[in-house]
Amino acid sequence: MIAPARKVGRKFQNPVETRVGGFGMIPKVLKLYLTNKEERVPRKALGPFSTDARIYQRPPASGLRVTWMGHSSFLIEMDGVRLLVDPVWDLRASPLSWLGPKRFFAAPLPLEDLPALDAVLISHDHYDHLGKQTIQKLARLETAGRAQWVTSLGVGRRLRGFGVEATHIVELDWTQSTTVTSVNGDPLTITALPARHFSGRGVRDRFETLWSSFVLKGDRHNVYFGADSGVWDGFAEIAKEYGPFDLTMLEIGAYNELWKSIHMGPDGAAEAFAAMGAAGLLMPIHWGLFELAPHGWRQPMERIVQLADKQGFKLWAPEPGVPTEVVLGQDRRSGWWR
Repeated sequence: MIAPARKVGRKFQNPVETRVGGFGMIPKVLKLYLTNKEERVPRKALGPFSTDARIYQRPPASGLRVTWMGHSSFLIEMDGVRLLVDPVWDLRASPLSWLGPKRFFAAPLPLEDLPALDAVLISHDHYDHLGKQTIQKLARLETAGRAQWVTSLGVGRRLRGFGVEATHIVELDWTQSTTVTSVNGDPLTITALPARHFSGRGVRDRFETLWSSFVLKGDRHNVYFGADSGVWDGFAEIAKEYGPFDLTMLEIGAYNELWKSIHMGPDGAAEAFAAMGAAGLLMPIHWGLFELAPHGWRQPMERIVQLADKQGFKLWAPEPGVPTEVVLGQDRRSGWWR
């Protein structure tokens, strides 16, 4: 089940049979948007959220600290290594600077104020995970000068086009690993694993680059970054072979029944976490920053809280921009969304 990716012609395949909607889905989606009265975009301005960068001068006492910047972007400090994940500081998750999903709040920390990075991880090439303007700026910053850029097969071409040095890029197939090290020699092993999703930044390039989830394993901690994925039967095997995990990051937002095979939503996240043994903490990601589905913007978080209370698993949901220690067994619900 957990195996390298397959291709048919130029197109990568999902780990299980998956249909991704085409142009025929547009009328159905349009109807959802026209008939749904949910508060899809916050009526009141959120934040402002702000990160005190001085905290990065001190290593996390627990060995694991995460700063969630919104959606699926975060800075992970893990066993001595600093890793920036799916950075999107762009105003819009769109190919156009003037049209498309606009962020609900400004990035809590300017890119130029980030601490020195050991690695940048890009799960796949969708606009809400790979921001062109963000990468172009980040590639020029001294703080990212020694960073190793780790991504899925084929995405390196995107990164090179945005200014990242080819010698700094490592592309991984599913089940492949690479190890990045801090300036002090602390190791972090990154392993790419299957996800049930798709890729592409245009109409004609779907599936031509790979999409992945990742295991991040340091000397003391083990983290699973689920990236974008629908529910499938591989989660139990991932936990068996690569777990247990201190922190499991699973998407809860931008979901709907029409595309549940590629976005799991809160109920799917609870199902996947249960299949993984519900060990450690569940961090809900992929929500709270962009309008990418017709549900209310708070709804995914409110639902996962209900499920956590009912099923008894522990959530880890810090406020955007707040560097927060991850302590095993300690539930974290900032309630910033209320």
